[in-house]
Amino acid sequence: MLPTEPLPLHHSWPMSDAGERLDLGRVHDGDPAPGFTPAPLHAADRATGRWACDLATNMLTWSSAVYRLFGMPQDNPVDRGVTVSMYAERSRAAMERLRTHAIRHRRGFTLDIQIAPLDDVCRWLRLTAAPICDAGLVVSLHGYKTDVSDLYRRGPALSYDGGDMPLAAVSR
Repeated sequence: MLPTEPLPLHHSWPMSDAGERLDLGRVHDGDPAPGFTPAPLHAADRATGRWACDLATNMLTWSSAVYRLFGMPQDNPVDRGVTVSMYAERSRAAMERLRTHAIRHRRGFTLDIQIAPLDDVCRWLRLTAAPICDAGLVVSLHGYKTDVSDLYRRGPALSYDGGDMPLAAVSR
C-alpha cells in the first residue's frame, strides 16, 4: 500500500535537538488525553511555554512563560497581530508560510524565530506547532515556544542562509 500525501505528522524537530522530544499530547479529534502532562525538558534553564491559537477567532492562549518571552504583562489579552509584529520580517514570513501549510495539510512544524519583545531584549525562540483536528479539519494550533537565544549567541555551529534566518525550519 502506498502512502498518501501529505503524510500524517509524527514528529518535526531541528536536527540539533534530535534527542529531545516535547510531547504535544493528542492532536486529533479533541483535547489532549486525560492526565496528559508535557514531557520534562532536558535543560532546566530554558524558558519554555505552552501556547494555543483558535483558528476560528485567532484568539491566542499563552502560559505565563510565553508572556515572559514576549515581555508582555500577563493580565493583558493577547492580540495575534501585535504578537506577529514582534517577529523579525524573515521569521514572520517563514512562520506564516509554515502555519498556512500546517493548517492546509494537517501537519506540524518547528521553526526558530527571531523576535523583538516589548522588553527590548531581542531573542530567538524555537516555535513548535501541531494541529488540533475535529472531524478531519484543523480547528486550532498548539505547541511550545522555547528561548534558544544562547544557541545563536554561540555562533558558527548553525548554518545561515545569508540573512537573519537560520536554516532550522523543519516540517513533516
